[in-house]
This record gives sequence, structure tokens and C-alpha cells, in this order.
Amino acid sequence: MQAWELPRTTFNWGQKTYIMGVLNVTPDSFSDGGQFNSLESAIAQANQMIEDGADILDIGGQSTRPNADEVSLQEELDRVIPVIEAIRQDVQIPISVDTTRSQVAREAIAAGADIINDISGAVFDSEMLSTVKKLGVPIILMHMRGTPKTMQSLTEYQDLIQEICDFLQERIESAIAHGIKQIMIDPGIGFAKKYAQNLEILRRLQAFQSLNCPILVGASRKGFIGHILDQPDPKKRVWGTAAACVSAIVNGADIVRVHDVAAMHDACRVADAIWR
Repeated sequence: MQAWELPRTTFNWGQKTYIMGVLNVTPDSFSDGGQFNSLESAIAQANQMIEDGADILDIGGQSTRPNADEVSLQEELDRVIPVIEAIRQDVQIPISVDTTRSQVAREAIAAGADIINDISGAVFDSEMLSTVKKLGVPIILMHMRGTPKTMQSLTEYQDLIQEICDFLQERIESAIAHGIKQIMIDPGIGFAKKYAQNLEILRRLQAFQSLNCPILVGASRKGFIGHILDQPDPKKRVWGTAAACVSAIVNGADIVRVHDVAAMHDACRVADAIWR
């Protein structure tokens, strides 16, 4: 896979696992809602994640937990743009914006973000792919069904891995048709997936390498880990998350999206030393 040369960094896929630190500037995200939704707390958390070894910061202003309500466009902009602007003044780390709206994508890139991370696979907003092409930035396309409000009622698959592959293949082709060159894929753990399905995705992650795009895995603190550990508190799922991240690396993940950067940095470096 060709390296991605971005203005602020180069991603050499296959050489190491890159760590994406999650910064939810929302009052209602499933594991850290309300913790970082002031400018000061968001900046402090961003700086901490950078110090702990994050390679990318992923900033989102719309909760995507199951049953989450959609926020207005203005609310999303008000949450994410000041944070991106403030972080960009101090540091050169790549920033991705976690959004499904092309207008948020536009304003985020103008504010200093580098990558668009769209959980809908650029389905929710028909302008997203043309906007990303105009901006000349990479996009991350995730698999899901329905919306965060409805997705957990849409978990029936005939062939889980094949159906995710087919969806991502179609979205990749659409992105390429729009002239987008740098595309990453995310199988969408926890998004319209049940417990056993999340495990199957991690077990069979190599199937997605046939799509010839870097693979992102976002398993951090998710419900399937809580189910295994009988741990209702997402913040106490750190070592379960580490095990999931190592499994993802063994099976071909290029980026892991995590909340607990320091712990995952150690887990990923050891996994890289053994398996890369």
C-alpha cells in the first residue's frame, strides 16, 4: 500500500500501528461524554494524548453511541471548530474530524484538520465525497446500517464479513469515482453489530485487506468488551481494549482508535515488535 503524504506527516502503512486518540467534545458520548466539552478540558486532553503517544487526534461533536440523538449542524460546528482551531495553534499532529456532514468537514479542514472520518461511509450527506475531493484530503469510510438511533435493530446478516466487504467496496469505488485518492476503511465494530459479530470481525479482519486500503479498528471500551469482562463501566475496560487492539494488529489493522492512549501505545509497540 502506498504511503500517505500529508502536509503534517507521512503514514507508512505496514511499518507500525498508528494510534488515533479519541477526543469527544460532546456531553453524551458513551464512555467520556461531558468530560472534554469545554475548550480548556479538550485542549488539556489533546495535549495529554499527544504526550502519551497519539499519532492522530480524532475530534467529534456528535455522539454516535447506540440511541444517540442527532445534534443540529450549528451545535456540531460550535463544538468542534473552536477545539480544532485551538489545538492547531499549538501542535502539528494530524487531526481527523469525526463527522457525517460536508459543511462540518469543510469548516474543520479550514480550521486546521487534515482527515475526514465519516461513520456513515459518506452515505448520510450526498455532498461529502465531492467536498472531500475539493478539499484534497483523505477520508475514512466506516460500515454501519441505519443511524446511531436505529442501528442496533439492524443486526441481521446472511454473511457478515462479505456484506461489510461489499458495502465498503461500493463506497471505495464511489470515492475513487469522485477523484479521492487516499481512502481508509473501518468495519464499524459496534455499529449495527451484536456481540458475536464484533468478535467475528476481529477474528476475520484480514478479509478486509483484499480492499487494498489501510484498515482502522475502533474497539476501544466498547460493549462487547464489557460483556466479556462483566464490566458495565466503560472506563474500566482498558486491558480488555488492549487485548482487542493486539488482536486487530495481528490480523492486519493499520490504525487503532482508542481512548486510553498511554496504555494502548505500550500494547501496540509490543504487538508491533512481535508481529510486524
